[in-house]
Amino acid sequence: MIIDNSLVELFLMMGPTPTAPGTVSTAPTWTSFMPIVLMFLMMYLLLIRPQQKRAKEHEQLVNSIDTGDEVVTAGGILGTVTNRKEKTLVIKVADNVRIEVLKSAIQTVKKPDGRTSTNAA
Repeated sequence: MIIDNSLVELFLMMGPTPTAPGTVSTAPTWTSFMPIVLMFLMMYLLLIRPQQKRAKEHEQLVNSIDTGDEVVTAGGILGTVTNRKEKTLVIKVADNVRIEVLKSAIQTVKKPDGRTSTNAA
């Protein structure tokens, strides 16, 4: 991998400046915290923000579920929603067989008009 010289120079400028032996460095103290700040910024952009986006999309998916929608749970159970409760759904999986699952366990929703929504987890 080829590294651009301007990038190398930028990192060298951010580091401590060499001083003569016996002298005290006069660099501002905030420059020593810059790598830590950059590391937290990278963690936010690469880990935290995408996870928040996925959680928001899943919440929208769960809130869009209506009675009559076909759903697939995280455990692989297929069924049709027959009743909505505050935190759970009642799903019909076979004739005279209904189960209650948490809304957070829903992975895919298929609307009666054919549209499919999937949680991209």
